[in-house]
Formats: sequence, C-alpha cells, structure tokens
Amino acid sequence: MSSRTAPSRALLPLVALFCAGYLAPYLMPTVVGRLTTGLALSGSQAGAVGSALLLGSACAGFTLASRVERIGRARLARYGLLMIAGGFTAAAATGHVGLVVLGCVAGGLGSGTSTAVAAVGIAGEREPHRVTVLGLLATSAAAGALYLVLPRLGGGHALPFAAIAATALLVLPLTRRLPAAPGPRATAATPRTAPPLPHLGSGVVLAASMLCWSLAQNALWGVSGRIGLDRVGLSETAVGMVFAVALGGGLVGVVAAGALGPRLGRAVPIGAGTVVIAVCVAASASARGAMGFAVGEVLWNTVYPVVLSYVIGLAAALDPRGRWAVYAGSASSLGVACGPLTGALLGARLGFPAMGGVLACLLLLAAVPLTAVARGAGAGTWRRRTVAIGRRAAGRRAAAAAMARSEVGRAA
Repeated sequence: MSSRTAPSRALLPLVALFCAGYLAPYLMPTVVGRLTTGLALSGSQAGAVGSALLLGSACAGFTLASRVERIGRARLARYGLLMIAGGFTAAAATGHVGLVVLGCVAGGLGSGTSTAVAAVGIAGEREPHRVTVLGLLATSAAAGALYLVLPRLGGGHALPFAAIAATALLVLPLTRRLPAAPGPRATAATPRTAPPLPHLGSGVVLAASMLCWSLAQNALWGVSGRIGLDRVGLSETAVGMVFAVALGGGLVGVVAAGALGPRLGRAVPIGAGTVVIAVCVAASASARGAMGFAVGEVLWNTVYPVVLSYVIGLAAALDPRGRWAVYAGSASSLGVACGPLTGALLGARLGFPAMGGVLACLLLLAAVPLTAVARGAGAGTWRRRTVAIGRRAAGRRAAAAAMARSEVGRAA
C-alpha cells in the first residue's frame, strides 16, 4: 500500500471511530437528564454517573496512549467498539442503578479506547486538522439528529444508551480498513522504535490546560438540560430542539474551521475562540428566557468545535506518532468526566448564574497557556521552515559556485 493511498483508505474508519468515541460526551445533557427522571436520581447523583462514564474514557486513553501501535489499531478499535456496544446495551437494559453505573463505566472504557485509536491514526495522517474537522462534523451531525429524534421516541434512560451502542455496532465493520502499520508521518519520523516524548514541557502544559478547558465547558454542558427545563421553563422537546440547533451551529463552525485551515495559525483561533466561549458560558448559565438560553447555547456550540479542532491539531503537531494527541484527549476526557458532577455541585450550592461566572473565569485562565503553547509550536514550525529554506538556498549557492569554478578551470 502506498503512502498516498493509505490515508484515503483509513479516512472513513478514523472519522467513524472518532464519532463513536465522542458521541457519549456530546449526549451527556440528555443522559444526565434522563437518569434524573428515569431512575429518580438527584442532579448530583446523575452527574456522578455521567462522571463515572467519562472517567472510564479518560483512564482508557491514558493507559493506551503509547500502546496503540503495539497492540494493533484494528484489533484495539474492535475491542473498544464492542465495549461501547456491550456496556451501553447493559445500561439500557436495566433499571438497577448499580448495573447502570457498571455499564456506563464499561462503555466509557470503550469510548476512550476508540478515541485513542482515532487520535493516533489522525496524528499520523498528512492533514490531521482536516481529518479532525471531518470527525467533529460527523459527531455533531449524529448528536444533533439524536437530540431531535430521542424526545419523540419516549422517555426513560434507555434510549440514549441504546443509540450510542447502535452507533458503535454500525462502525464496527469499518475497522477492517484500518492499516496495521503507522501512518505516513509517523513512519517517516520513527520507522522502527518509538523515541521519548518530544516537546515534554509544551505537551504537559497543553494537557493540563485541556483538562481545565474541558472541565469548565462540560460542567455547564452536563447541566444545560436542567437549566433549560428548571430555570428557563422549557419542555424536554424544546430543550432538545435548542441542543439540535446548537449542534447544527457546531456543523457550521466545523465547516468554517475546515475552510479557514492554517491561515490564521493556531494561537488566534484557540485564544480568541476560548474568550468567546467563556462569554457564552456565562450568558447561557444566567439566562432567564428562552431566547437568551438558545443564543448562548448555539453560539457556544458553534465556536467550541472550531477551537477543539485547532487544539487537537496542535497536539498532533507536537508528536507525529500521536501520543500527545492521546494524552491531551485523555486529559480533556478527565475534565469532561469531572464536568457533570462539578456543574451539579456548583449549580446546587451557588446557583446557575454564579456557576457560569466561575466557569467563565476558569476558561479565561486556561486560554493563556493554551495560546502560549500554540504560539510556541507555530514559532517552532516557522523556524524549522526558515532553516530548511536557508539550507536549500545555501546548497544552490554552493552548487552555482562549484559550477563557476569548473567553468573557469576548463577555460584555463
């Protein structure tokens, strides 16, 4: 298989794996809301179940970051998808809280496994930002469709879990198309052995910042359904419609990110986008009317995937083998895991408006190191390109001088 045909063959399964792994976090508001109504759990208890699910995803990512190639992409992807299907099917089939929690943890482990394989594969592609954009596009479309359909199919906690499990089973046949070898960028960088992690300082700062960045947003995302239902007074169908429109805005944002590409670098989209997200988080949490709530949610979800695509691209640029992409994604999953419980506790103790202010401040603090890492990575890329151009120019000058000397020698 040539290096030019490998990326196109792996593109569809990588995008599908990305979607299957990220679908559970995207559906967290309806999962938490239905656990509250379907199993008669309190908001904090339902948030804790959601956090257990996402904590399993984070643990799988941290564990598998440097082991994906050793185990094999296709094999590991199949294991992950089967765990998603089995765990969430079990959670959907029972009303016993303990079994639901176990099913969620198993499904979360599968989600983390799938996203780890996807992150390693995407980092090895020639255009990781483009593949990330396609993955976010697929996830936003699937989640938006489910937010429209699920309220019309009835209540209870089973439907969201069953939808996630069905998605994993649909993706499973595509794992046959995953290459056994690393991608072309990873192969060129490390043909036989994996070196130590490059850019250790930048990678650690990126991962820590991603934890805070994701925690702040998912603390609100996990309770957004409760804000719409309890504070604003919307019906479940209306809240689902708002979320569907918001994820439709996410589709627009992802398309815009793909069209924009690297023109502005990474620092500007990451820094400015996070500031916009912070404003939206504060506005959505303090909204009292349907219009304010909807505008905050839609604008937030439009900008969020744009910033996320550049952050994932930044992590992939730090290590072509994809290890920093997995670590940063797992740190993000850890923040996502703490989000529902954090949002439920802050909302219960401070109220939703004060919670929004705290989360907005945390986002603004996280924007500073994220932007600094993006600027450093961009400067490093610029320096490498400058050195390469200088070397090529020096080589051409040396060749011209040698040719001139040869001509002089022949004339003499």
